Amino acid sequence: MAASAGVSARVVVADDQTVVREGIVMLLGLLPGIEVVGSASDGDEAVRLTAELAPDVVLMDLRMPRCDGVEATRRIRERHPATQVVVLTTYADDESLFPALRAGARGYLTKDADGDEIVRAVEDVMSGQAGLSPQIQRRLLEQFAEAPPVPGAPAPAAVTEPPDGLTARETEVLALVAEGLSNPEIARRLHVSTATVKTHINNLFAKAGLRDRAQAIHYAYRHGIARPPG
Repeated sequence: MAASAGVSARVVVADDQTVVREGIVMLLGLLPGIEVVGSASDGDEAVRLTAELAPDVVLMDLRMPRCDGVEATRRIRERHPATQVVVLTTYADDESLFPALRAGARGYLTKDADGDEIVRAVEDVMSGQAGLSPQIQRRLLEQFAEAPPVPGAPAPAAVTEPPDGLTARETEVLALVAEGLSNPEIARRLHVSTATVKTHINNLFAKAGLRDRAQAIHYAYRHGIARPPG
């Protein structure tokens, strides 16, 4: 199911700041393919509304009273696995990002995201992909690059032949995904259509057994397709 296919994504917004919450609801009401079905002022209310309304996606703030966004995400994913969570927060630090992803959030955006980015993230998580902003994708790659090597594990080497039967073009697309580029940005870089980029991504994900862009970043670094920052 995808919002772009004419099906509205039913969304609950959770944010403890009334002005911010109402502003997000107002913005979402103007976006195609999104229907706001409820809003919550804390994590407990977000969990309750998810049980009552069965939304497709919860847009979740992190810093909230009583029950924060990480704990609310964990409860929602455990009790209502059909509902996806996209974090929408001011914070992009590791102490916010990684606990939210471990709790089950499939998307992570900062509050400077525009309407197109929000729609894209909602569509991505509804189609089984990760709805991560380019900034967050880059941070995941940096974290992977900074992690100490596993004793005895071979260091990633420069790729000489694409792994898993990837074509040269699919490998090129994968490298750009690992840089944190969105599909439209990749399309502009390669002078092809966004639909063509999506086809390449679907093909390489199938060949490499990847589920989402977060896994693709790790795969690209492990196989020497992308280089660590710095």
